[in-house]
Amino acid sequence: MGIYDLFWMSIRSFRANKLRSFLTTLGIVIGVSAVIAMLSVGEGASRKIQEQIASIGSNLLIVLPGSTTAGGVRMGLGTQPTLSLTDAQAVVRECPSVLRVAPIKAGVAQLVYGSMNWSTGVVGTTQDYFEIRDWKVVSGRVFGEEDVRSASKVAVLGQTVVENLFVGDDPVGKVIRIKGMPFMVIGVLERKGQSPMGQDQDDTVIVPISSAQRFLFGTAFPGQIDRMMVQALGPNSIEDAEKEVKQTILQRHRQEDFTVRNLSQFLQVQQESARVMSLLLLSVACVSLLVGGIGIMNIMLVSVAERTREIGIRMAVGARVWDIRGQFLLEALILSTLGGMVGIAVGVIASYSISRAFGWAVVISPFHILVAFSFSFLVGVIFGFYPAYKASKLNPVDALRYE
Repeated sequence: MGIYDLFWMSIRSFRANKLRSFLTTLGIVIGVSAVIAMLSVGEGASRKIQEQIASIGSNLLIVLPGSTTAGGVRMGLGTQPTLSLTDAQAVVRECPSVLRVAPIKAGVAQLVYGSMNWSTGVVGTTQDYFEIRDWKVVSGRVFGEEDVRSASKVAVLGQTVVENLFVGDDPVGKVIRIKGMPFMVIGVLERKGQSPMGQDQDDTVIVPISSAQRFLFGTAFPGQIDRMMVQALGPNSIEDAEKEVKQTILQRHRQEDFTVRNLSQFLQVQQESARVMSLLLLSVACVSLLVGGIGIMNIMLVSVAERTREIGIRMAVGARVWDIRGQFLLEALILSTLGGMVGIAVGVIASYSISRAFGWAVVISPFHILVAFSFSFLVGVIFGFYPAYKASKLNPVDALRYE
């Protein structure tokens, strides 16, 4: 008996037992849709983390000043002004694995434009800051080396600041007041969104570091900075850059009163967390598929018991062992394949529904669909084989006398 005949015999069997066939397929549908939805959510979370890390900058090291100790109590990092502009210049000059350095002097200030005001973070830095963070402007320009050298009162605004200070106006060319000092807006930055720590990166004003030190955030320590961002030549140079930066600053300070943090390690931790979450979600979905497979096997065993006389008659008229085995195995494969196809559609719809309802990022890839469908096919083969094997081993005489 050929595959074509076995196929149509299976279809007639499904029509005769519609409810049972539907319930059998339902387990596979739920399992496959769960696999696709969970993989999509996990992949979306991983992509979101990568985008957030990329928004900070690539191949980055952050150098923070040291901490103070008062009365035996150690304060946090940054409480001791141990970094200076000359340190940043030395890092650029003496570290061959370093591409750029952006010293930073930051604080919080009140901004005023006309009748509007807004409190936000102000970052004083150099033009390399925009290159390190790959932060481009949507209008205007960023300040250059001449603006830093001359302490120009110019500012580049983030999107959140623009939305809260300027209503329908083009901010470029306008004058805002930062802590009472007039600054001309020369550019508006593209939107970055939230950082991995949940901070709004667009709620910021960036000015030349010389202007920040002279007009906004004066200090008793000339040239003192809050931190510096260091960009390595490439991903393979990060470890070398970290060693060179530590060695350079240590030679200048004669003590380790600073901390160098490697953001690539932070990225690895975040990606590992996303990977673990994806595996956990996938394992839950696979359990659903396993339950669906067990359902197929149970239903097929019931089908074998109900059709024992039919099997006996077919054997009596010349059906071979592989004809009986092939029929029941094909029935299991058809049920699992149909369930897999419907499950793919349900899984895709569920993924987009999750994205809209909860605002989660989901990524549906052909690989996820292939994995889910292949798994459903294997479930049909594995859990359909035993009922098919049992049916093919029935004794024709005993099968004919079965009631």
